[in-house]
Amino acid sequence: MSTTTAEQAGRRVEEVLDRLAENGDAEACAAAEEVVRVLMEFYGSGLARVVELLGRPAARPPADPLAPLLADELVASLLTLHGLHPEDVPTRIDRALSALPQPVENAGFDPETGIVRLRATASTGCGCSGTQESVRQAALDALACFAPEVTGVELESGAPREPALLQIGTRPSLAGADGRSSATAR
Repeated sequence: MSTTTAEQAGRRVEEVLDRLAENGDAEACAAAEEVVRVLMEFYGSGLARVVELLGRPAARPPADPLAPLLADELVASLLTLHGLHPEDVPTRIDRALSALPQPVENAGFDPETGIVRLRATASTGCGCSGTQESVRQAALDALACFAPEVTGVELESGAPREPALLQIGTRPSLAGADGRSSATAR
């Protein structure tokens, strides 16, 4: 990987923006300038986060000085984006899954398809597809930062389920003399 100075990068961006402006397409030029602004904000946020994390006083220094950076979604995504993240894909997948509110375990990752299979390790509630979809979406969101190699999530069935909801009502009273229950005789 070659090292580019801030001055070199700035000149290159200006050259590209000037070429776009020469073509006379104001809309393309405005879009390119917006892309540059968004990227600058993204990288600026990442650098600010690194400074914040490294500047925090710790009660005890972490065993791994990179641990706070690797646990941060923004910093981890930047490291992964540039192939600088020191953890392998399975470790990053497990890191992302450990942050989910619903406990799941990695049941396998297929690097060819980008699909990770997950198994719920606790009940996902009523077993409704909406609940399972929220678990799947939460996993996808977390994996996007820590393991963008994952392109899809499949939930394995057979996860522990809560018992079916038992509907409890009042016991019907005995039928009145006319054959109707007292509840309907009123």
